[in-house]
Amino acid sequence: MSMIGEYLRVTAAELDRVIQDLDWALDFAQEVQDAEEEAELLPAEARHFSTSKAWDMLGFLLTRADFPVDVVHGEEPFAEDEDWGYGPPRYLRSERVRLAARLLRATTYDQLVDGVNPADLTKADVYPLAGAYPLGWDEPGALEWGRHWYDGLTQFFEAAAATDDAMLVWLD
Repeated sequence: MSMIGEYLRVTAAELDRVIQDLDWALDFAQEVQDAEEEAELLPAEARHFSTSKAWDMLGFLLTRADFPVDVVHGEEPFAEDEDWGYGPPRYLRSERVRLAARLLRATTYDQLVDGVNPADLTKADVYPLAGAYPLGWDEPGALEWGRHWYDGLTQFFEAAAATDDAMLVWLD
């Protein structure tokens, strides 16, 4: 089984309901995922986005760059006793989504990987470890694997910021 980074855009009213009604929150997240699963929407058009298995790589790169918003794990707890796959979900308030969107756009993927040696990912036990990633972190081109996911995450956050949405974040 894989660990997948998951995101869901929510309005202010939906966020309020999510915080108050945890059963509804998970059902709502699953409904949106199911509805969009086969639609093949672009990140800017979707309410749900996944960074697939690249979540930890992106987290490693963003942490290394001192990124001020935790876009990989979320920042605000709301369901500490719930397990949405690999632990409880968290959320980002709309103002944090706007900040993240602006900074993601201003930070290119090339800037994130500048000076990173693929062996750094192995040393830091960044998921997925060799064998899960098709080549392994020490193979040529391994750092390029995250570019697609970073670009999609940037577009997704920009769309959420444009509509003043908050964001649910979890690992599934």
